[in-house]
Amino acid sequence: MAVAAYLLINTANGMEEKVVKSLRKIKGVQHAHVVTGLHDVICFVSGKDLNAVKKIIMNGIRGVKGIQRTVTCFALDVSM
Repeated sequence: MAVAAYLLINTANGMEEKVVKSLRKIKGVQHAHVVTGLHDVICFVSGKDLNAVKKIIMNGIRGVKGIQRTVTCFALDVSM
């Protein structure tokens, strides 16, 4: 079963666009956008299982220069 999550990201000042460009290059990142509000960037990731998503987040996203903080919100399928 596929696993997906939204990441709410805070960046260093002025780094939003560079962070989004970097995120879009990471395999497993489906969408990345600059947003307004409490967070600077939101991205949507998916993988084949929890371990795959964990690797995307820990080995890819958290290594992007300019990211200061992430909040991970796993997407739940409630249509069952």
